[in-house]
Amino acid sequence: MELYNGRPENIEGRLPREIRTYDFLDRLGIEYLRTDHEPANNMEACNEIDAVLGVLICKNLFLCNRQKTNFYLLMMPGDKKFKTKELSSQIGSARLSFADPEDMLKYLDIEPGAVSIMGLMNDKDHAVQLLIDEDVLKGEDLGCHPCVCTSSLKMKTGDVIEKFPCRQPGMSTARCIWLEKRSNLWDSVDGLM
Repeated sequence: MELYNGRPENIEGRLPREIRTYDFLDRLGIEYLRTDHEPANNMEACNEIDAVLGVLICKNLFLCNRQKTNFYLLMMPGDKKFKTKELSSQIGSARLSFADPEDMLKYLDIEPGAVSIMGLMNDKDHAVQLLIDEDVLKGEDLGCHPCVCTSSLKMKTGDVIEKFPCRQPGMSTARCIWLEKRSNLWDSVDGLM
């Protein structure tokens, strides 16, 4: 695997959702490193990619409540265990479960194995709330997929926090909630749930 600065020079054979991700990051002025690889659709497959990027790829989970009326994208360190009961308590939502692949495609234009914060660019109705584990916020860099599981990106956590759409004028901060202790990186979002 090689490490590249920015978008691929040749986009032939790449899915439109991947190209939209690079366009989106370029428009926001977020610099990133990229590596291309065989499909990495689980955390075990991401271990080699982590070494190439020099960052732990985030575990991204697409969740919903039992009624499928609230959807969440959880970003957490790849090596951290997901505890449904704790998260449900933190966000005030009972019975969280993994959302269906159909909902993942509908809201984020992503398929299983490629779930990423980048999918929020496709959520035009703002139906998905972003939940970020505080350990992700502590890291200098974060790693994620560009809406496909055959490439991975490394970018500055601060760039994502400051420039991502939930921080842009006219975009509701209700889409972004961080977990555990509140961080001063974003304005308070108390009372949103």
